[in-house]
Amino acid sequence: MARKAEEVVQRKPLREPPRDEGLPPWMATFADMMTLLLCFFVLLLSFAEQSEEKYRDALGSLKGAFGVRELRTVSDDMAPFNTSQSSKELMAKISTDERLLLGVVMRIKSLMEDEDIKLKEGTGVAADRDGVIFSADSAMLFAPGTADLAADADTVLDKVVTVLKDYNLSLVVRGHTDDRPISTLKFPSNWELSSARAAVALDYILRESGIGISRAKAVGYADTRPAAPNDSDENRLKNQRVEFYLHMPQRDAW
Repeated sequence: MARKAEEVVQRKPLREPPRDEGLPPWMATFADMMTLLLCFFVLLLSFAEQSEEKYRDALGSLKGAFGVRELRTVSDDMAPFNTSQSSKELMAKISTDERLLLGVVMRIKSLMEDEDIKLKEGTGVAADRDGVIFSADSAMLFAPGTADLAADADTVLDKVVTVLKDYNLSLVVRGHTDDRPISTLKFPSNWELSSARAAVALDYILRESGIGISRAKAVGYADTRPAAPNDSDENRLKNQRVEFYLHMPQRDAW
């Protein structure tokens, strides 16, 4: 009986469950938390060094990449140009590039002072962070429905030539039309007409100014970038225009 009792009491020892291979579970959670903290502090650092101007430029680049039309505006430092602020205060506030662009605006305006009222009404000057836009009605440069230069087109084009000789700037000539369709043998659509007008205007400027072709380009936008809604004859005339975008050489623009 004693043996049987001893046999009953003696049992085999329980085996321990197999251990999981690799790192313990808490280690993965800790690593994830540290990675998230690192990303958080990197974001804080990037926000701290991000200037408002760089943020707006980046936002504009993203809009352009996704096909959203970017509306260029005058920079905050260039805006006081039309106010009563003194020239010394303004020149001390703006950067070197903006000071150069401000000089271009003043130069174009001075070139227009000797012209008649009709010519002044058909042109305009605007500025953004990268350059200056000098705009002229297509009727001042070309015969209606053609890309043939008008007799007095040089009155406008020579002013662009003068500015390019005075300043080391690059040029983009932009052709625009209104929304009324055109269909001729030479110009099947407004795309061909606007592109041809931009190219003809640029060809004249290159020949007269002598600047390198690397500093200039031409593009036609047809009716995709209206200056005013195409809801009246007056607004349609505003949209029939050619823009001369004079911008800093280090900035690529269209």
